[in-house]
Order: sequence, then C-alpha cells, then structure tokens
Amino acid sequence: MEDSAAGTAGVHAWVDASAGVAGDMLLGALVDAGAPLEEVSRAVEAVLPGTVRLTAVETTRAGLRATKVDVVLLREDQPRREWTRVRSLLQESDLSERVRERALAVFATLADAEARVHGVDPETVHFHEVGAWDSIADVVGVCAALESLGVGTVSAGVVAVGSGRAQGAHGDVPVPVPAVLELARGWQVVAGGDGELATPTGLALVRALASACEGLPSMEVTAVGVGAGTRDPAGRANVVRVVVGAPSADRGGLAAQSMWVLEANVDDLDPRIWPSVLADLLAAGAADAWLTPILMKKGRPAHTVSILCAADARDVLRDRLFRHTTTFGLREHRVERSALGRDWFPVRVRGGTVRVKVSLDGDGTVVHATPEFDDTKALAEAAGRPVREVLDEVVAAAFAAGVVVGAPLPPKHADAE
Repeated sequence: MEDSAAGTAGVHAWVDASAGVAGDMLLGALVDAGAPLEEVSRAVEAVLPGTVRLTAVETTRAGLRATKVDVVLLREDQPRREWTRVRSLLQESDLSERVRERALAVFATLADAEARVHGVDPETVHFHEVGAWDSIADVVGVCAALESLGVGTVSAGVVAVGSGRAQGAHGDVPVPVPAVLELARGWQVVAGGDGELATPTGLALVRALASACEGLPSMEVTAVGVGAGTRDPAGRANVVRVVVGAPSADRGGLAAQSMWVLEANVDDLDPRIWPSVLADLLAAGAADAWLTPILMKKGRPAHTVSILCAADARDVLRDRLFRHTTTFGLREHRVERSALGRDWFPVRVRGGTVRVKVSLDGDGTVVHATPEFDDTKALAEAAGRPVREVLDEVVAAAFAAGVVVGAPLPPKHADAE
C-alpha cells in the first residue's frame, strides 16, 4: 500500500490475501492488529456523518480466532454514487491529509478499473456496490487504521480471487468479476477456491496502497491482525491477515526505503534558471533532483525535471516545483530505493579539513570513498591552490588514515572534525 514513508517509514504492514480480500476483512485485520475502533470510526463519521456505525466482535473462521468488523447502516437508502461525488465527499471531509490521500488513491484506482470494464471515461463512472455507504466506510476505515498504526509502507502477497459465477449489479457474471480482473493486471493472483474471494473494494485497497507483491518480507514483527470475512466455509479459513513491524534495514547489505518520484515536462523555462531550481529543491528536502533533456510535441526541446523524495516531503516539493517552474502539472509515483550506508570521514590537509563521503556495505566495509568537492574547492580557493592538487592530497590523507576500499571504516579522529 504506500507509500511510502511519511514520518512513519519505519513501520511496514504486509497483507496476507492468500484466502481472498475484501474491504471489511482488511479493516478487521487492522483493528485486530491494534488500530483503535473509536479513532477509525471518527474518520468514517467525518465522511459519512450520521450514516453508519462500526462494530467489532471476536469470532472464528475454520477454527481460527479473528475480528469481524461490520458497518451498521443508520439509514435505509443506498444511493448509486458517481466517482466524482465520492471524490468530493473525501475532499470536503475533515480527514488528515494522509488518510484523504490514501482513500482518494483507492477510489481513483477503482474508477480506472470500472472505466475499462464499461468502456467509459473514469470521470463518468458510476459506482454500484462500491459506491454504497458500507464500501466507503471500509475504504476510509482501512486508511484511517493504517494511519493510527503509524504504517508508512505496505506490501501484499499473492491474492486469491476465486472462481465460478456471482451475482453483480448487471446480473450473473464470471468470477473473478470483471472489475477484479482489471484490478489484477500486474499482480500475482490464484483462483484459490470456489466463489468470489476477492471483491473490487478489497483488491483496489491492495493495488492502490501496496508498493510490491511479495512474500512476507524480513521484519521485526510487532503486531499481527486477523480479519474475518462474512462466510465461514468448511475447510478454509476465510480471513485476511496483516503483519505489522519494523522492516529489516538491509536488503543484501542495502538500506531499503519506500520513496516517491515527482516529475514534470517543461519546455518554456529560461535554461539559466535550472541550476537554482535544482538547488532549491535539494535545500527543501529532496533526496535527489535532476534534469533529463527531451523532445516534446512540434519538435520543441525541453527538460523533464525529476525529484526523488520521502513521502513527508512531497507537499513542500510539489509546491516548490509549481512556484519555481512554469509547469501546469506533474506526475507522482512510488518507488523502492536500495542504498548503501553512508558516512562522512573528515581528514586534515594543508589549510584545513575536507570531508570524505564514504559508502558502506551491510558489514560496515568501505565500498567507495570520495572527497566532498565543495569542501575541496573552498579550501583550494582560500589557499590559492589548484583544486586538482588539493583533491590528490585529500585522497592520500584519507588512505593514510585507513579509509580503504574493502576495509572497515576506521574511527574518526576528534581533531579532524
């Protein structure tokens, strides 16, 4: 599921959907993992005031203990809502930005799938079952539960979608139902049993919020939640499980982090401005920022400006990009970054101290060691010496201090810092 890493990047949730997935099952699993039902209910009430009430009870499915969350309707009418109306409900509600963002992503994913199924524009999509109050409550509830658990990133395993036939808003349909099959594009699925095991709401939650389809990742487990489905078929536990914990900060010796890429194509900005734009983006919290020359329509030369950042820096950097460039819009997508560990090693040379940027593998062994150029340039200018000469001196001083590729990083000397 997301993202990413908004101030809570150290908490990861993995979803076991090997028995199927539905919105209420996933919500039950998160409540079972420790998300306070009262807090989740407040978020749902903000979107659907006086309309539904959430209840949670402990139950069993095929002998396994689980939590069943139900959405109790306080009104009888269940209007068929357009995607644009659901979007307005979410945008106008008093939700935290993170919960709203995630819920909007889920319904946008669902609208795209429904649009492909029916051959219409996503903006004109009418939700049927998933536009009802209980489905809206499931989506908002799941997003609020993730927030209350401090989950920054989510992944999920193979999803069981079922087989056979089911009754939908348009009559008898094959299983997996058309919307589920569209949502399954690019994800690993199995039939997994008879009947409808994955609902459009459930799979949309997985596809919009999970960053990877994977087995249980390496992590220190802090909570486990089991959410029950409505049916209790013989011989199969109708549950969704959620495993919450701190992911291992190691992927074969590499630090793993969920990040975001923001990018825009710009063809009408004075090229002399670009260096200051990139510098401003880096100063505002971008992990990296760069330009790629491209050719746009009508043969216009242009640039793609790209930003790599943590989720909690997106709002600031999005605003900077709009303010400092001429773009009207930008694209955003989640990525997984694997990076070597890094450190600074200060060394003394004639005229002062220069930091050496060091990358380290999982065992603390030096992989690369490079003098920081700005430090080197400043010292060379102050001393009236060639930059090349100072660079050579820094490399030699670092080697003499024990900063050697393939060896552990030595202790730093206090007098060099």
